[in-house]
Amino acid sequence: MAIRNVKWLGEFRGTLVLVGAGKMGSAMLDGWLVRGLDPKKIIVIEPEPVKAVKALARRGVKLNPKDKVGVASAIVIAVKPQSAPEALPQLARYIDKATLVLSIMAGRTVGFLEKLLPAGTAIVRAMPNTPAAIGRGISVAVANAKISKRQRKQASDLLAAIGKVEWVPDEALMDAVTALSGSGPAYIFLLAECMTRAGVAAGLPPELATRLARETIAGSAELLHRSDLDAATLRQNVTSPGGTTAAALEVLMGPGGFDQLLTRAIAAATRRSRDLAG
Repeated sequence: MAIRNVKWLGEFRGTLVLVGAGKMGSAMLDGWLVRGLDPKKIIVIEPEPVKAVKALARRGVKLNPKDKVGVASAIVIAVKPQSAPEALPQLARYIDKATLVLSIMAGRTVGFLEKLLPAGTAIVRAMPNTPAAIGRGISVAVANAKISKRQRKQASDLLAAIGKVEWVPDEALMDAVTALSGSGPAYIFLLAECMTRAGVAAGLPPELATRLARETIAGSAELLHRSDLDAATLRQNVTSPGGTTAAALEVLMGPGGFDQLLTRAIAAATRRSRDLAG
């Protein structure tokens, strides 16, 4: 079930530590602040902060504090996966049994996190995607056995600041999640590229083909988002028997077509996700 309740952020108790303020970390930070989280409750650990993050220090966000700040209520880890072995052990000073650790690092498993964090730490691993930058992402989360009901809701609310949230009971599903929604925006962008090139090949000026492809994909995605109908029904509603759409779909849905290509692509991404996780 999707979780959208983020009104609580204005009442967040304790300290929230964000480790890593790159694109995804910054998107989460912006979402928290927009939803009323007190900047003075936020600590950002980022060796190379961009100007926008530095500017937040004037609003009260503590950037790379040198003084002792005590235990955190929640820690969000948004560093690059390759930085994890060095970054995670340094977080022990912020953690006690009540601390939630939420990781959005791709490929880093709950088991990996448990080895580098203090014993008994409550951990949630999540996979968001890039539409989080405009608050329209979707994150899928899985928790370890130490998570409490309160901490699970806390993780949901932190992630809901960048979009919808789903939970899975089995971490093994996270590889398929990564392949479908984590990598999925790239498939949509590729579709826009391909539609543009096909339009040009059919005789359209490149700039017009680009605009038509972009607006068609964006508008169709918004229609799918707002509609109560499933994708198959929406497709059928566009398709008149014997018409132009039907002619195109005979190619796309034929042998070796779109469905089979995407199935192979997502299977390949799933395998690669498992390989990277070790």
